[in-house]
Amino acid sequence: MRIVPFRRWRSDEGNSMVEFSLIAVMLVIVLLAIVEMGRMVLVYTTVANAARAGARYAIVHGGERTGSGATGPSGPGSTTQVQTVVKNFASAGLLNTSNLTITVSYPNGLNTAGSLVSVTVTYPYDPLVPYFSTILSTTLGSTSEGVITF
Repeated sequence: MRIVPFRRWRSDEGNSMVEFSLIAVMLVIVLLAIVEMGRMVLVYTTVANAARAGARYAIVHGGERTGSGATGPSGPGSTTQVQTVVKNFASAGLLNTSNLTITVSYPNGLNTAGSLVSVTVTYPYDPLVPYFSTILSTTLGSTSEGVITF
């Protein structure tokens, strides 16, 4: 029977590879989390700006506006043009417009100058990396309000 020297058991030859593999996994997770959070901020900003664009369209297309279609008035009975503006803006930000929920409301029930309009846009955020789906699966939303000018 051969006795293995105690010195051989204390060898450090594989430690750095094991430590690197553990740190590399954590580093990749942190980098993916940074990318995912940046994308989440980008999607939220797009949703907020889409709501703002819809509210602006509704503000300048009140009941006193002449014309028809996209150049005509929008109001409590006809909010399709406002929704189209929101969807066009959101699609430029690479959002799936079929997942958008757009609510256009006129609290006074009127679309005359001086009346209020509110546009609410919500979007269910879907993370790119499935690892973060339990943490970051949420609904992002924004509301923009204004006073109809004409």
